[in-house]
Amino acid sequence: MSFRLVATSALVPALLLAACGESRQPPWKAEPKGPPAAETRYLPAPAVVEAVHGGDGVRLAGTAAPGAKVMLGTPTGETLSAVADGEGRWAVVAPARTEVVLYGLFMLDRGRKVNAEGYLVLTPDGRAAELRSGGGVRVLAPGSRPPRILAIDFDRDGGAVVSGVGTPGADLGLRIDRNAAGTAMVTEAGRFAVVLTRPLPHGEHEFEVSGEGGEDTVKITTRPSDPLGEAVFRATPAGGGWRIDWRTPGGGVQTTLLTDRRG
Repeated sequence: MSFRLVATSALVPALLLAACGESRQPPWKAEPKGPPAAETRYLPAPAVVEAVHGGDGVRLAGTAAPGAKVMLGTPTGETLSAVADGEGRWAVVAPARTEVVLYGLFMLDRGRKVNAEGYLVLTPDGRAAELRSGGGVRVLAPGSRPPRILAIDFDRDGGAVVSGVGTPGADLGLRIDRNAAGTAMVTEAGRFAVVLTRPLPHGEHEFEVSGEGGEDTVKITTRPSDPLGEAVFRATPAGGGWRIDWRTPGGGVQTTLLTDRRG
């Protein structure tokens, strides 16, 4: 997988398929039963917008089509469900876990199934993030005026994306090992993702992002993923954060490093 190619070719059709209700699903996502609906109105993909840890687990809140049934499922067959209200809001409590858990997210609306843009990962130490094939992970963390690197995604071929939060509308520059490596603008939602302009060699690297509000630096070691075998993902502690090797809908393996920066 090349992030430079996927970001402009394979990723866009995947998101369009999800928006049109098509399914490129992992094995733990069940298809809706019954004949397909004839309706073709646009349905936005469901999304998780907040994850709050409490004594009884993690309260997940998100958006979906008004009245749609929202489903979350793990590779082991555990499921959670909720119904979006008239404004498209929904909430559900995921049980507290002592290990990292991965959820597939989709909604059913009048017989149509729409997948989320990525998989939801929850860690036992309170992190929550949306893993996105061929793109930067979206960490569910508070915004920040100074830029903060929250995650780095990469594949075996050296394609990589550096993502985090910063001042909305700000221009940011990325340096890796003191060499310019790309630029990005922080979205109105306060998030950025820098797609590297050249392959990232595996090894120890220093990532520095700078722009309005200041700068942020993290040191991370990247290495290829070991084979997953029959597993859907593997999560291991890494430098105060987490390394998650996971199988994409296309069958490849992507690695997401959640840094030790906490909201």
